[in-house]
Amino acid sequence: MEVSQAIRARHCVRAFLDRPVARETVQAILDAARWAPSGVNSQPWQVAVLTGKTQRRLSEAIIAAREAGQAENPDYDYYPTEWFEPYKTRRRDCGLALYGALGIGREDKDERKAAWYRNYEFFGAPVGLLFFIERRLAKGSWLDLGMFIQNVMLAALDEGLATCPQASLAEYPDLVREQLGLGDDLAVVCGMSLGHADPDAPVNGFRLEREPVETFTRWYD
Repeated sequence: MEVSQAIRARHCVRAFLDRPVARETVQAILDAARWAPSGVNSQPWQVAVLTGKTQRRLSEAIIAAREAGQAENPDYDYYPTEWFEPYKTRRRDCGLALYGALGIGREDKDERKAAWYRNYEFFGAPVGLLFFIERRLAKGSWLDLGMFIQNVMLAALDEGLATCPQASLAEYPDLVREQLGLGDDLAVVCGMSLGHADPDAPVNGFRLEREPVETFTRWYD
């Protein structure tokens, strides 16, 4: 697959088959992704690969926290405090399209809750990834980590696998660090589901358009 084809083909999968992914395959994906660029070759990314009991234990801990009414306490603000245009409309359209693909109505609160909890269960994927960065690093290193994460998704596609990057898995960073035995020096940035896409799940047909180049580009001669 050409690089430009891979970029266009990549999409977020929210339903996975109960089919294992070999450790060697995950190793190969990370081995390819590590060639991402980074300022002064700092390579600030750190990754935890979760499968089996550890993955389930983390999922259960996060869901239990939400059920108990525990407030989210992410290590950073992913979204703005107050949405404004054009982002407000894009966010609304994304939600409408997603819940439409799931067949869940606006008033069906129980189904919406169950669908949201699937985020914490890695959408049934056999492999969960969590991405970290040292707190002492500056914003530039976060950009480097973003390029690494994109590489992970494209390398996974090259292996015939699907992914879904998830900010939701960073909502309770203290729980993540506790479950994995990590220190507070590491900020939890996001998670990712990794596995074989379920071709029969309607939600996996969910797609959103991208803005044309003209809407975000300024040309100077």
